[in-house]
Amino acid sequence: MSRLLAAVFFVSLAGYGAAQSSVGATPQNPATNFKDTSLLKAPVGSKVAVVEFEDLECPACAHAFPIVHATVKHYNIPLVRYDFPLKMHIWSHDAAIIARYLQDKVSPDLATEYRREVFASQFQIASKDDLHNFTQKFFTANGKQMPFVMDPTGQLAREVDAEYALGEKLGLGHTPTIVVVTDHKGWIEVLDVSQLTTAIDTAIGATANEPAAPVHHTAAAAH
Repeated sequence: MSRLLAAVFFVSLAGYGAAQSSVGATPQNPATNFKDTSLLKAPVGSKVAVVEFEDLECPACAHAFPIVHATVKHYNIPLVRYDFPLKMHIWSHDAAIIARYLQDKVSPDLATEYRREVFASQFQIASKDDLHNFTQKFFTANGKQMPFVMDPTGQLAREVDAEYALGEKLGLGHTPTIVVVTDHKGWIEVLDVSQLTTAIDTAIGATANEPAAPVHHTAAAAH
C-alpha cells in the first residue's frame, strides 16, 4: 500500500458511490464522511485547486496555513478558502469577521496577512479582548484605521455563517479540512498536510490528458 493511500482518500466520479471510508485514517485524524460533495470541484477554468475550511483559533489550521499557501503558490493553482469557526472556540468567529472586513473593504492581500499573523499569535490571544487589542495593533502597523464597529449591518457575519453552513452541508468533522479538487469532481482529502504536494501531483496526473472545463463566465475569486 502506497504512502499516498495511507494519507489521502481519492474519489472519482466512477467510484464515488462505493468509496466512503479512508484508507489508513486514525481516530485522531479520520477521513471526513462527506455528505454533499457538490462544492468539491475546481473553479471554472482551473483543472486543479485546493479547497480548505479553516478556523482561526485552531492550532492545526495554524500549522497548515503556511504550508498550504506556499504549496498553492508553487503550483500556481487556486486556493478556495472557507471559514468554519468551531462553536467551542471563544474568538474565532469574531476573527473571521475581521478578516472578512479586510478582504471585502480593504485588501484581500491584507486579509491573508491578518490571518497569517493571527495564526502565528494564537498563543497570545485568549479572549475577545485579546483579539481586539491584537487587531488594533495590526491595523495601526499597516497604516489603517480600525473601525469602531467592524460589522454594523451584520453582513460580514452572515457571510461567515454562510460558509459555516456550507461546511455543515459538506459534513465536516474537523479543521482544517483540506481537499485537492479537480474540474471533473474528483477529489482527494488530505489528512496530513505534509502529503499535500503528493495529492496535488496525483490530481494533476489524473487530469493531464483532459481539457480544462470551458469558461462561460468569470470564476468567483478565491478567498
